[in-house]
Amino acid sequence: MDRRGLLRALAAAPLLPAVPALAQASAWRPDRPIRFVVGFAAGGSTDTTARLVANALGNRLGQPAVVENRVGAAGNIGSENVARSAPDGQSFVVASVGTHATNQFLYRALPFHVANDFTPVSLILVSAAVIVVKPSLPLASVAELVAYARANPGRINIGTSGVGSTQHFAAALFEQRAGVQFTHVPYRGGAPAMADLVAGRLDLVFSPLAETMSFIQSGQVRPLGVTRTERMPALPDVPPVSDTVPGYAFNSWIGIFGPARLPRAIVQTMSDAIAEAIRAPEVNRRMLELGYLPVGGGAEAMADLQRRDLALMEELVRLTGASAD
Repeated sequence: MDRRGLLRALAAAPLLPAVPALAQASAWRPDRPIRFVVGFAAGGSTDTTARLVANALGNRLGQPAVVENRVGAAGNIGSENVARSAPDGQSFVVASVGTHATNQFLYRALPFHVANDFTPVSLILVSAAVIVVKPSLPLASVAELVAYARANPGRINIGTSGVGSTQHFAAALFEQRAGVQFTHVPYRGGAPAMADLVAGRLDLVFSPLAETMSFIQSGQVRPLGVTRTERMPALPDVPPVSDTVPGYAFNSWIGIFGPARLPRAIVQTMSDAIAEAIRAPEVNRRMLELGYLPVGGGAEAMADLQRRDLALMEELVRLTGASAD
């Protein structure tokens, strides 16, 4: 199954069947609070997801899961902290496609390897972006965007959350597949890029739904397409980009990893507990409101998606020449 097929299968069955009894997974139980390390500041998408899941885990594991923000180096400081932790089930990193795929190729001297020094535990969710343009740009569809960009190479200014970000790579992959050329304007985060789009100083942004939904609803930006291969429940009238640009898909994800050599019993217990937490109505509903697709997939699903995205991100780093060094 290719990456597109994998994500289509996840979308068709977003939540795993209920585990008959968590206690059957193994005899392991944490004997003190668990750390969920987040490599980004409080309030961002990774932190928000971590807190949603952590708050739902306490009753299922008998110990609380405490979110610990270790900020810096595009998430690498938090990742390294967990990579160097004992594989005893007390420390986990809340990872993203950026921290556990892209960074391996953006940084030439990482003090750890994003695959070899971690144990996949759970795929929490997948997410996609929305192509949004300023209302004064006379474009109403992805087809019109492609036609305009081909006729005016480099004329469209596209803002991203920075060189090597998922927004940058989503746009770069679009340029490659659609045969167009944008002028890239990198920002220090997605919020300032969106602010300049709303103000009319940018033409286009590939934005996470959570960051742009309020602007879409208010008419301050116009959505053209979504980067996943299926429509988003929150935007049922906005078609996938792949309807116009065959083969295009770009998805992000958030998952849980432990240190390398984490015992299988711990992996299974944590994976089952996280899947159960994500099925909780309040957690599931909140993730959907944020534009995420709740998955609750186990270690194998997380490892499979990471392997595929490592290959994709290596290609996109080469294509764009992006570097963090």
